[in-house]
Amino acid sequence: MTKNLEGQIALVTGASRGIGYAMARELAAQGAHVISVARTVGGLEELDDEIQAAGGTATITPVDLREGDSIDRIGAAIAERWGRLDILVGNAAMLGILGPVAHLEPDVWEDIYALNVTANFRLLRSFDALLQAAPAGRAMFMTSTVGNEPRAYWGGYASSKAALESLVLGYALEVEKTNLKVNLLNPGGTRTSMRAQAMPGEDPAALPSTKDVAQKAVQMLSPDWQRSGERLHISDL
Repeated sequence: MTKNLEGQIALVTGASRGIGYAMARELAAQGAHVISVARTVGGLEELDDEIQAAGGTATITPVDLREGDSIDRIGAAIAERWGRLDILVGNAAMLGILGPVAHLEPDVWEDIYALNVTANFRLLRSFDALLQAAPAGRAMFMTSTVGNEPRAYWGGYASSKAALESLVLGYALEVEKTNLKVNLLNPGGTRTSMRAQAMPGEDPAALPSTKDVAQKAVQMLSPDWQRSGERLHISDL
């Protein structure tokens, strides 16, 4: 198997399950050293075991991304050890509660924005110099159809994804004259626990697996990938 990302340093958030877990595995299979970030230690340990069993390498980093200072500490550690970050996958997100906007509790709203928006701002703030120090830095953030198609009862999650899209696409314009490529990816309906929470009556067997998504998405993180500032759907790949 050709390892297109041999020697690269990749960081994946929300790596303890779902698409983040699959992305971390695929990046490691392609030769990258993966820094796996999530709150759930057990999931990260399971991921680390799988990566090592397959001959890859990883560093597990159990943190709550809603605590912004922890992101700065990760950035400082990466700067000291490697001096660069080749790949960033901003995947961690929470659905919150679906229901009328007027019924959302303020603490639920704040949690959604803390993880889905503010944490990604902190990632960009902390890792900007590291990504630009890489010969071919690549950053990808996961979005959703509801980020640009308003939907009743999805106000918290949908508006957070709209904010994320504006943040990421604006940042892409700021770095367009550098070697860094920054994009959004909408994975579409995928067999994840978040999807099951949002669509409880759906047959998960009818959906693509997280592995299917990761195997397609990883091409956007290759040095060969030259598109930037785009909102892409998995079906575009």
